[in-house]
Amino acid sequence: MDQIHRTTASAAADVRAVRQRVATHLVGRERETDLLLAAVAAGRDVLIEGPPGTSKSTLLRAITAEWGIPLLFVEGNADLTPTRLVGHHNPARVLREDYTAENFVAGPLVEAMRSGGFLYVEEFNRAPEDTLNTLLTAMAERSITVPTVGTVQAADTFRVVASMNPYDAVGTTRMPTSVADRMCRLAVGYQDEDAERGIVARRTGLTSARLVADAVALTRATRERDDVRQGSSVRGAIDVALVAAQLAAMRGTEIPGAAGSGMPPRDLPADYTGVVWDAMVVALSGRVHLDEIAEQTAEGVLREIWEDHFLLRPAAAAPG
Repeated sequence: MDQIHRTTASAAADVRAVRQRVATHLVGRERETDLLLAAVAAGRDVLIEGPPGTSKSTLLRAITAEWGIPLLFVEGNADLTPTRLVGHHNPARVLREDYTAENFVAGPLVEAMRSGGFLYVEEFNRAPEDTLNTLLTAMAERSITVPTVGTVQAADTFRVVASMNPYDAVGTTRMPTSVADRMCRLAVGYQDEDAERGIVARRTGLTSARLVADAVALTRATRERDDVRQGSSVRGAIDVALVAAQLAAMRGTEIPGAAGSGMPPRDLPADYTGVVWDAMVVALSGRVHLDEIAEQTAEGVLREIWEDHFLLRPAAAAPG
């Protein structure tokens, strides 16, 4: 019994150490990190559900990197057949040697099982049902049988981690209950404004708190419109800030608030707000998905957001 307690304590200490190192890769996401790390440490397969740009893959990459576990990435779509997932025999060698274990080319599922890695399936609900059933066998039995190769037994650290976007139903399939029943589910949403500012500042390296705050506020506003089915993630804010900084340098426009500023948006120089508008069109117009009955264009929606932020709401988004 003492040996069991010592082993459990050692494993818990290892997970805590990984948790601390993972935190250095992320802004916020403490709760999500704890839940995902606890689930995979407990030997569970996990489905992460949330909109794009909510750090799903970043979180998983950080965990596998700090744990020293391989991460094999596949994109769920109609082309992800069981053969592409499991592997295939080299056609040229088959002609010479017939089907043998030696000419089998392992797919990402077999690689992950053999190496004890995490198989990360993005857009899980876009994969065909027969592909999901192949994964079901691997999750349920921790082994699969490949003709001429034999039984592939998964290493202890093998996990299936999948992600899906709950807002986009185009091209998706209904997930079989048998698959969902074998996976823990972690719902991930957008972070708060302060966290998104921290992400943009870290990812861009910009010193202007003003530009970072405006990029985040404008991007977050795309998620609050009734005529927008899905707004932009924080990736849009990153691009707004980066493109605006480049445009400002090209045009000789001064970016206010390099050290932080409480200046309200309506008092900002017109050349600066114009730079931000141009950056918005490039960075956000392709990321804003309008409702089917919307009468506006994406550019029209963005213009209203820009006007609301810079002209109609004088106290909005002052950094600091």
